[in-house]
Amino acid sequence: MMKLSRLALGLSLLAPASLFASPLVLAQTLSGTVTNAAGKPLANATVEIEALKRVTSTNEQGEFIFSDVKDGDYTLHIFASGFAHLHEEAKVQSNTAGGTNFVLARSAIEVIDVHATPMHLSVMESATPVSVLSGETLRRQQAATLGDTLEKLPGVQSNFHGNVASTPIIRGLSGPRVLITQNGLDVSDVSRVGPDHAVASEASTANQIEVLRGPATLFFGSGAIGGVVNVVDKRVPTSTETRGEFLLETQTVNDQKLGTFNVTTGVDNIAFYADGFYRDSNDYETPMAPDIDDPDGEHVVENSNEESHGFTLGTSYLFDQGYVGVAVERFEREYGVPGHSHGDDSSVFADLEQTKYQLLGEYSFTNDFLQSVHFRAGYTDYEHAEVESGFVGTTFSNKTEELRVELLHKPMAGWRGGVSLHYKGADVSAQGEEAFTPPSEMEMFAIALMEERHFGDFLVQLGARAERVTLDASSVLLPELDAHDNDEEHEEDEHDHDHDEHEGSEFVRQFAVDQEFTPMSLSAGVVYTINDSYNVGISLSRSERAPSASELLSFGPHIGTRTYEIGALFDLSEEGEFVLSQTPIDLETANNIDLTFRKTQGDVGFVFNAFYNQVDNYYFQEETGLFAESGHDHDHGEEEHSEDEHSDELPVYLFGSADAILHGFELQVAWQTTDNLKLDFFADYVKARLKDGGALPRTSPMRVGTHVAYTLDNIRADLNITHFAKQDDISTFETETDGYTLVDASITYDIPMGDVDLSVYLSGENLTDEEARVHTSFLKDVAPRPGRNFAFGVRGYF
Repeated sequence: MMKLSRLALGLSLLAPASLFASPLVLAQTLSGTVTNAAGKPLANATVEIEALKRVTSTNEQGEFIFSDVKDGDYTLHIFASGFAHLHEEAKVQSNTAGGTNFVLARSAIEVIDVHATPMHLSVMESATPVSVLSGETLRRQQAATLGDTLEKLPGVQSNFHGNVASTPIIRGLSGPRVLITQNGLDVSDVSRVGPDHAVASEASTANQIEVLRGPATLFFGSGAIGGVVNVVDKRVPTSTETRGEFLLETQTVNDQKLGTFNVTTGVDNIAFYADGFYRDSNDYETPMAPDIDDPDGEHVVENSNEESHGFTLGTSYLFDQGYVGVAVERFEREYGVPGHSHGDDSSVFADLEQTKYQLLGEYSFTNDFLQSVHFRAGYTDYEHAEVESGFVGTTFSNKTEELRVELLHKPMAGWRGGVSLHYKGADVSAQGEEAFTPPSEMEMFAIALMEERHFGDFLVQLGARAERVTLDASSVLLPELDAHDNDEEHEEDEHDHDHDEHEGSEFVRQFAVDQEFTPMSLSAGVVYTINDSYNVGISLSRSERAPSASELLSFGPHIGTRTYEIGALFDLSEEGEFVLSQTPIDLETANNIDLTFRKTQGDVGFVFNAFYNQVDNYYFQEETGLFAESGHDHDHGEEEHSEDEHSDELPVYLFGSADAILHGFELQVAWQTTDNLKLDFFADYVKARLKDGGALPRTSPMRVGTHVAYTLDNIRADLNITHFAKQDDISTFETETDGYTLVDASITYDIPMGDVDLSVYLSGENLTDEEARVHTSFLKDVAPRPGRNFAFGVRGYF
């Protein structure tokens, strides 16, 4: 709880409608005024009675009022942009009247509430490390992919897959360990299977994007053992107020054209929402040195173009105790797959289509036990086809059903919290020549308990979750694999002959797999408020994860990673053949500790996080030293491979497990030097290694960065400088990646036009045209970051 000087709570009594009215039926009001430390009223500050889930805003004089409040003890939660959050205990009783001032202290770091969790969390008040991207910052940093949008946040980097399919990496973890959700429900695409699969979510229509760093299994399940990214929008509206925004933008590096809008309105108790976007871009230019054989040629990353569009429609019914609403979204995207063009110069592109339905609601109770119920339900129909020369080669599909119900009780002996019930079922399949994972069905049931309580200056947060996860696959294939050591000599004609002969005599075994897991997760956290400006937190968690279908059942070429993947259900025998493994499939278990130190108020603020994560039975791909036919002649754009007699072969990697340790830190410092000038600094670092020695592959390099923002009347200027250190802490099959520095800048001019606030902006990225290769990318040698890029756009708010 934020500590301020003791403030008396103002209560006023409404006059009785009649002299004969009984005192027992008098309506009581809870009122007050919100100001800053200089006594200036704060308009549009949010005031919430947490136990009643009732929210109001202050007027131009900083005043607020709640009517019809029953006798009892309540906690007020008051916050405004640019100020620290205030929590004050309030007692409502019939013989108290008056209104008193509430003072908010300035905060250099923006404090934003998180929607991803049923209990109140914010950047500066939780034992769990949280980052939120919203408002102007989100619009300034939004990119075509989710990973590239978030990569300026401390502890978050991108696996950068050619500007078309980048996903976020949190503290060195990604893929099946990082869950991506939309309004708290699984986004339900196949982006966690491979880096060449785009996330089916759009940042340009989002209201805010939340990142929970470290295990978030308590709220989301074992798929969130490394963290959660939650994309929040208003598709199920909770207000009938008419408001919205639009954006038009063009970029130079890839000739991108972007248009987007969202609008909320309503009549009486019925609210409506709509959004839409359209994006079209060509292959992007790189800052690479001219080709000796073609000095005048264009230097672009082939097959990095895209065309995407989508729309969302939603409606809801609002009532005194909550709301209920539905929304439907259609999302379509066609994008090239860099590094996946074939020898006949034909390109390969992905055709992604998704239809998503969501039902969201909340109901506040008036009884003596339950406070409220929150429910989320969703159904997603996803399909992703890889198309070559007009023909569909491989099709991925994912049909997901999900239901989350959270029952929160009223404070009991000072404890606040509740129970979460969670169900998710997914039917995932891949058909085609590059379908490296067989069709499977996953089903998960879970129950979780979450509680918190203040003990003076200490906030204690506890939680536990139990799951039952089943994985069924009726047609798992174990083919004979003609794998060999790369040192073996093969004449090209003999190799082709042997391959044809092998295809004619290939023997494939088929069997069914039925796996059941019971992951358990426990967490405990404490936040100690040292004084008005400082707090320190510690969070301990033990989280278990069931391995994914691709980690268990894969057996085939995965062109997105340019490897031949074989799952942990198989093993390599002493005779050099792949057989069913006799080793039991264990749960992956993360034992994580987070330490946080924050300065929450004043012109200077900071957040420092240090973490240590020991992961037992960490599933990862081990190099076998073998090579196998890819089944296709892939040209990855590297000349040395085009003449290599093994260019049609992929290295074979076998999923295994071993104990791993990841540790590091994140630092964010903000200094509001004047009312017009603000400086931000951040740094992050992670070291990921096997417990018995050896680095984990594609570990994020250390970064340091600064952001300078200057505002004057209607003009705002921003400058970002980020340095990525050289990454030479590598695994045996990796190469080092040089460090680089990126310089970005933008200038925005606001033009008030009646009911519409218009902003015109010009921004530049990679202004020094630095050649930058991303160590975490599978395509770092093929697809560097884009070269110098300028964007011009117009934003409007109404």
